[in-house]
Amino acid sequence: MFQNQKILILGFARSGYEAAKILVKRKNKVILNDYKEREKQDLEKIEELEKMGVEFVFGGHPDDLLDNTFDFLIKNPGVPIDHKYVLRARELGIEVINEVEMAYRLLPKGVTLVSITGTNGKTTSTTLTYEILKKAYPDRTILAGNIGYPLCSVLDQINKDTILVMEISCQQLENLEEFHPRIAAMTNLSPAHIDFLKSYENYKRVKTKIFQNQTKDDIAILNLENEDVLESTKNIKSTKKYFSSKKKCDCFLKGEDIYYLDEFIISRNDLLIAGIHNVENCMVAISIAKELGVSNDVIVDVLSHFKGVEHRLEYVDTVEGRKFYNDTEATNIKCTQIALSSFDSPIVLILGGLERGQDFNELKKYIKNVHSIIAIGQCRERVVEFGEKNNIPTYSFEYLKDGFEKCFEVSNPGDIILLSPASASWDQYKECEVRGTEFKKLVEVIKNEN
Repeated sequence: MFQNQKILILGFARSGYEAAKILVKRKNKVILNDYKEREKQDLEKIEELEKMGVEFVFGGHPDDLLDNTFDFLIKNPGVPIDHKYVLRARELGIEVINEVEMAYRLLPKGVTLVSITGTNGKTTSTTLTYEILKKAYPDRTILAGNIGYPLCSVLDQINKDTILVMEISCQQLENLEEFHPRIAAMTNLSPAHIDFLKSYENYKRVKTKIFQNQTKDDIAILNLENEDVLESTKNIKSTKKYFSSKKKCDCFLKGEDIYYLDEFIISRNDLLIAGIHNVENCMVAISIAKELGVSNDVIVDVLSHFKGVEHRLEYVDTVEGRKFYNDTEATNIKCTQIALSSFDSPIVLILGGLERGQDFNELKKYIKNVHSIIAIGQCRERVVEFGEKNNIPTYSFEYLKDGFEKCFEVSNPGDIILLSPASASWDQYKECEVRGTEFKKLVEVIKNEN
């Protein structure tokens, strides 16, 4: 498989780079095409691959590049599904796959493949699953996929005894054909990526491809509370297991306690991550772990210490009774709505950033626990207007660091101090993660002062 063939890789990025390295080592003729000019690429990686024998075509997609002499087109997941090379490859009968499918076909037999998808929560569910399995089986567990580690990059670490945990996006699923997980989970479904997949119906179809090669001997873990999940998976052949925050099933919430097959696992009060959505993410991880024979002690130890995926409603620390949460990746109103719904305690909310017309009034139904707002960034004056209109004391500062002490001043023990800006960060930061890192450093400083 993938030896002595002619292969076009469409899109450089991380997955294209890793795929090219694998393919050229297997004596394939590899041509990598990317629309960006050479000067805007990672020149060190280009030079590395050129020394290995990879050919590059940068600065566009020439009409005559792809012809019937190619055996495969390996598409970066972000490349549109109607790209001219994708359409041309299908006309020519050239198989179109992606880096995940390519690497999957090179896996040794016997690997236990666990894959997780869904509209929301897949990164947290995948991370939790990995942390639990890594603690239970430290020499066997490997993480890969949409979570930032191309499968090609870990191929040389995988053997027949490996437990491989993967987050899979809809963009990756679109070009998966033989991919066959032993355990597959779907966190939830709601409209997303319509621009990429053209319709919600197509999005649901693509998401459900994660189960397409499963048999009754494989496990599908599904959200019993999501009608679109239930409808989309009604005809899959997998053995279905369910989780629910409302009804009794395989893994369920009863009061404040999470059970698996009537066995108490952990109280949600012992979790550091907040919100019912994170309870459901924990249920996904519990369900997978129990299928793989992990003890309750290991599961509880990981869940009770897990602070969350960095920058996504991440528990930072507690200072003088005040709990700090970093949700800097809440760059839109919807994410901040979810964050505000996650707490029953009083909240000091840090809100604002890049001005791009976001409607803060859409937060009105979610601010019953917010008693103070710190307005920051380019759109801070509109945040002040929103706060004043809703009779919430609001304090305006251009920069996060200038308003941080005010958070502590206006808060009380038992309060949540929440950075969930509902705004992008590009007015002041290169990326939102830099904003989150600054927030965490400010928490550390104020902790040392108190």
